[in-house]
Amino acid sequence: MDSLPIASLIYDFDKTLSPRDMQEYGFLPGLNIAPDAFWAECRQFAVDNQMDAVLAYMYKMYEKATGVMRLTRATLNGLGAGIEFFEGVEDWFERIDAFGASIGLKVEHYIISSGIKEIIEGSRIARHFYKVFAASYCYDSNGEAIWPSTAVNYTSKTQHMFRINKGILDITDHIKLNSFTPKEERRVPFPNMIYIGDGLTDVPCMKLVRAKGGTAIAVHPPEETFFVDEMMVQRRADFAAPADYTRGSEMEHIVFALLRMIRYADECRRLHGVHFNRARKRLESYAGETPKLEY
Repeated sequence: MDSLPIASLIYDFDKTLSPRDMQEYGFLPGLNIAPDAFWAECRQFAVDNQMDAVLAYMYKMYEKATGVMRLTRATLNGLGAGIEFFEGVEDWFERIDAFGASIGLKVEHYIISSGIKEIIEGSRIARHFYKVFAASYCYDSNGEAIWPSTAVNYTSKTQHMFRINKGILDITDHIKLNSFTPKEERRVPFPNMIYIGDGLTDVPCMKLVRAKGGTAIAVHPPEETFFVDEMMVQRRADFAAPADYTRGSEMEHIVFALLRMIRYADECRRLHGVHFNRARKRLESYAGETPKLEY
């Protein structure tokens, strides 16, 4: 068991940490394809084939790259280097980690994204993530992408919340994931989770984490508040803030407050466990004799 309580910050990627979809920074410009046209074609392809939207765009990436761009792990990693981020993101993680440590918390950062894992892993912020769950390809002996190995859509995102909760991060391990694990043995309690996202694909995770005692934050570009306001009023999110991660920002203020709450709530849970176990052991010591209680 970890000596310090763990708080996990779980992020979507596109339009949560980065202003645009990751394919729009290197992949589509490299093929001279307009983003709006590409995404429209992906949507139509999904409808025509009754196909999962993530699998549809992964197929279209493969199709568009064929004969023009080698779709290898190295190529995708290289595309990650060109991703731009909202202001403050690149030094956000170290600031949050330092604050957590100052109040006795171990902070871990995770990505659960419908974007491409290999692109995220090539980005400038990749080193800060404890684990990245995202769509990915498998590759042939020449290193060429040949088939999707994982596809993370809006509902399968919730699976990875339970993986973080139980500490089962190997996506091929379904037995442990679906086996019963007592709450006290779960590595990251749901109340210690903060989910940060921007759109409809984040709603299932937001609803899950809120239902189990954690927190959801909806982020938005400046002046574009309608959707996040709806999420707040419909109680799908606990907070709504601009996607500004700079020092002293509203986002930083919210997360610092939540980390303080997680730290002291965790201490209370641990104290309750100590008192509960102590009471149980005392009762067992009576060896079947019920003490007389006078009222």
